[in-house]
Amino acid sequence: MFVGIAPVIWGSHYLVTTEFLPPDRPLLAAALRALPAGLTITLAYRQVPRGAWWWRVPVLGMLNFGLFFGLMFVAAYRIPGGTAATIGTINLVFTIGLGWLVLRERARWFQILGGLGGLGGVGLLVANASTPLDPIGLAAAVGGAATFAAGLVMTKRWGRPAPVLLFTAWQLMAAGLVLLPLSLLLEGPVPHLTAGNITGYAYIGVLGTALAYSLMFKGLDLVPAAAASFLSLLNPLTASLLGLVVLGQTLTPLQLLGAALVVASIASGLMPGPAVPPTTRR
Repeated sequence: MFVGIAPVIWGSHYLVTTEFLPPDRPLLAAALRALPAGLTITLAYRQVPRGAWWWRVPVLGMLNFGLFFGLMFVAAYRIPGGTAATIGTINLVFTIGLGWLVLRERARWFQILGGLGGLGGVGLLVANASTPLDPIGLAAAVGGAATFAAGLVMTKRWGRPAPVLLFTAWQLMAAGLVLLPLSLLLEGPVPHLTAGNITGYAYIGVLGTALAYSLMFKGLDLVPAAAASFLSLLNPLTASLLGLVVLGQTLTPLQLLGAALVVASIASGLMPGPAVPPTTRR
């Protein structure tokens, strides 16, 4: 499913951030993740938003990319990546609530139970983390989850006025044009970038942003917003598996149980509702 590929790619960002990107540059990472891809694709299409989309695109851009990227990179630099990904899964709660308020999508009982099970599962995945949570990092992770959920729901509500890749590019460009000056103002000039740094930025910009978000928005045409949010549980699951395979980390029995709960919760969240028998005409 299109929308399920994106969180798998995002789950690799924590590994890329710690192994390839320069330290303590969350706003720069967010800006370079958004602006180059957005600007390049927009210039290739040579189209700009029209009508009400002149203001809707910047709003969606800041929710889906600007605020979300900035807050999640702040969290990634201040608290362990697996913990940041775990906290980010509370977007399930925000999405179900906003989906009901804005879209009138009523969550079913098995989605609510699945969400609670998924949160418990990802909690078990990082149960052995010994690093205390930094308050700023914790607040940033929660804020990032809230903005992600808001962007998901508003994208579902407003739809899109252009092909999915171009629509994604507009939002990326709008977010990047805000993030880059903030980075220069608050973090100083761009540091010397190594080949590894450039490779890392290219990965999160091309695969982790342009491709992943295009797939996510395409998938939103096929599934309800609440169901799509359940697939975000693949993010911490992927991050944990990469830590196991690439960094040689080990999974405890509790973490293995957590992985099983995540998989079960994703399946629960995507279950179709009960079939409604057709009304017999008299």
